[in-house]
Amino acid sequence: MAILKRICVYCGSGAGVDPAYAEAAKILGRTMAENNIGLVYGGGSIGLMGITAQSVLDHGGQVTGIIPSFLQEREVMLDAVQELIITEDMHERKRKMFECAQAFVALPGGIGTLEELVEMLTWAQLGQHKKPVLLANINAFWDPLMSLLDHMREEDFIRSGLEVSFLSTGNPEEIVPMLIEASDALTEDLLAQDTDAADLKRF
Repeated sequence: MAILKRICVYCGSGAGVDPAYAEAAKILGRTMAENNIGLVYGGGSIGLMGITAQSVLDHGGQVTGIIPSFLQEREVMLDAVQELIITEDMHERKRKMFECAQAFVALPGGIGTLEELVEMLTWAQLGQHKKPVLLANINAFWDPLMSLLDHMREEDFIRSGLEVSFLSTGNPEEIVPMLIEASDALTEDLLAQDTDAADLKRF
């Protein structure tokens, strides 16, 4: 029993310099739609955000856009999505994106993408969720961040019991299969915990 119904994708409102970023966004959108997995994203129609959402739509998939009112014009809200949620501010936007999805992907992006990604990693580190987080490391885009995390471990700022866990792949075709596998494993663990709890009640 898979729990993966919707993936939240964090990514740039620009397309970046490397054409591989846009191509990865298109592939991700296609593979999500092919696997009947909906997209949750920031609601814009430009940059990698727009490319990802349009790819999902082009292949018959479902898209939920979540955007704060002050960004509706700046990020050129994509009206073609099946569900559009307007929030009062960024905090509400991020909370709703978290609540709507069962997994998270970070495509290349800027400081906003980084902030959203790090928040999900932090919440997981603090035990607030177990949803899989994947870095789409297209052409080694996220290598500097992963090096920084390694440095934090070496300096003992990321300690035992407070690990920062994430998946990573540079192949956009692998993103959806990896998240499906991780979500299925999480479901099995939760079912096992429920079974253990039921067994304990017998005694």
